[in-house]
Amino acid sequence: QERLVESGGGSVQAGGSLTLSCAASGFSYTPYVMGWFRQAPGKEREVVAVINDRGNVGYEDSAKARFTISKDKDKNIMSLQMNSLEVDDSAMYYCAASRKGVRWSMRATDFGIWGRGTQVTVST
Repeated sequence: QERLVESGGGSVQAGGSLTLSCAASGFSYTPYVMGWFRQAPGKEREVVAVINDRGNVGYEDSAKARFTISKDKDKNIMSLQMNSLEVDDSAMYYCAASRKGVRWSMRATDFGIWGRGTQVTVST
């Protein structure tokens, strides 16, 4: 069955960088959209970045110019390079794959397969 496993989380100082990776396996279909979402305590889950099969990308406003989402199709790995991290970036980061047929979305409900998450903590 489909599985997504995140890695790369950790604790960093504000202004630092971190790269998250998501390894995908067991998919019977190729999701059009892959994405990173995050959720901090007491807050709603929000999109961070998404990338579709064509390589089109979308970012949450605060992530623009600081984060870069990419994928290695051959290795079934999606990454999120995060630079200039801020305290507000602290959250559990989840890798997700869109449901079959969803060609483009930045909505969590359109993503049906999720990883368990990797924690990112940014401190001052």
